[in-house]
Amino acid sequence: MSADRSDTDRSDTVLVVDFGAQYAQLIARRVREARVYSEVVPHTMPVEQMLARRPAAIILSGGPASVYADDAPAVDPAMFTAGVPAFGICYGFQAMSLALGGTVARTGSAEFGRTTLEVLGADATLFHGLPREQAVWMSHNDAVAEAPPGFAVVARTVATPVAAFEDPTRRLAGVQFHPEVLHTEHGQAVLEHFLYEIAGLAPTWTMTNIIDEQVAAVRAQVGDKRVICGLSGGVDSAVAAALVHKAVGDQLTCVFVDHGLLRKGEAEQVERDFVAATGVRLKVVDAAKRFLDALAGITDPEQKRKVIGREFIRVFEEAAREVVVEAGTRGESVDFLVQGTLYPDVVESGGGTGAANIKSHHNVGGLPEDLQFSLVEPLRTLFKDEVRRVGLELGLPDAIVWRQPFPGPGLGIRVIGEVTQERLDVLREADAIAREELSAAGLDREVWQCPVVLLADVRSVGVQGDGRTYGHPLVLRPVSSQDAMTADWTRVPYEVLARISTRITNEVREINRVTLDVTSKPPGTIEWE
Repeated sequence: MSADRSDTDRSDTVLVVDFGAQYAQLIARRVREARVYSEVVPHTMPVEQMLARRPAAIILSGGPASVYADDAPAVDPAMFTAGVPAFGICYGFQAMSLALGGTVARTGSAEFGRTTLEVLGADATLFHGLPREQAVWMSHNDAVAEAPPGFAVVARTVATPVAAFEDPTRRLAGVQFHPEVLHTEHGQAVLEHFLYEIAGLAPTWTMTNIIDEQVAAVRAQVGDKRVICGLSGGVDSAVAAALVHKAVGDQLTCVFVDHGLLRKGEAEQVERDFVAATGVRLKVVDAAKRFLDALAGITDPEQKRKVIGREFIRVFEEAAREVVVEAGTRGESVDFLVQGTLYPDVVESGGGTGAANIKSHHNVGGLPEDLQFSLVEPLRTLFKDEVRRVGLELGLPDAIVWRQPFPGPGLGIRVIGEVTQERLDVLREADAIAREELSAAGLDREVWQCPVVLLADVRSVGVQGDGRTYGHPLVLRPVSSQDAMTADWTRVPYEVLARISTRITNEVREINRVTLDVTSKPPGTIEWE
């Protein structure tokens, strides 16, 4: 039995049909924030398959196409005659209108960005209790000119005569704007009015539900077999391991590979805090020298990544074999591997059904296929913020739950140039100072992550006391993001930057210059290598 719930028939699931929108996942997140479970499905899924899932409701996302384009995705009218509540957004609103007999026109008057919406009538279910005029976020060229038969037009803008319609009797509604984006002032309320009042759903999906469901699913999948987990110290693997441990206890062994490329105190944190919070059986492998030897003389970023990935695979494989041998002496077998796969990974890879064996999709660096562990992925239906809430519910320390995302190759790709023990030590101290000052300023939640980059092959002239110095420049790269697909540099207060710079140049003698990277993503990536 798989732990993946997207294969199962859940009568409490809202399906978000993705028409190629950049916001499809965001719609699913907003539905979940309303404490209703949701999943994203592609518009190419036949309607009969969607209905076979017995969804509680269906939401049609926006999309980049015009409904009049030759290859524009259409909506099967059967979707709206099966008695399932449905809600159209932007393109989905227009496609829904056409399928039900409405009219979509090329008005020649496009709306993009902030727009004033006028609510028509005090009895509109979508807008009850909300201001008659409100700001919404538009992004469209075509517009619904005439609502389908049986629908009441409940909102308009200057350029769009039908900006929202509803038929509560048939539990159908739609809006031209994007209620899921923060720029729409009352968007969450509009979405919740559809979910609660038109679709008749109850807000019952909670972190406790998630944990109970996944614990039961893991127990059913694993049975009395043993499980192994590659623990990185990051929040995803930590929460996945804690969930599985809650389900099967000592059947789980976590393997932590210390490759010597971690930040200051992180290896000790995993060994001390995680074990203390969970009681998990932990196998620690000190492989720092092995990784440094393998990285000697290498400066190319891609080559460094490949070397680190290769060595990680080998070290983990050796550790896994030791766990298997130890289990075998007790008459047990190790059949399962825990992965911290998240829902965005599943959606972006085109997936939705779990793979049985390790092949190409994994979080531990590319395990060999001949290990043939079956995957246990208890987080594959969750977004990052939901994973953090599960971690807190499971009692994991804040330092683990709110840990900034950290690349698998670690500091190996934050040392620009050859990776040596001396350079790692310098970077570790500087990075620790930056993290300490950001935390002291209360910026841990505002800054998605702050790579600290050592330009090891560059020297800059400086002066300290009465002497000339010739030290390394350091780059601070604070960024804000939700999912790392896009990011902007965080406007850290000048006084915080000044404290970081002063402390680093005073306390880390090899660094005499601190610089700030103010590049967004795109065009720049978050990491330098």
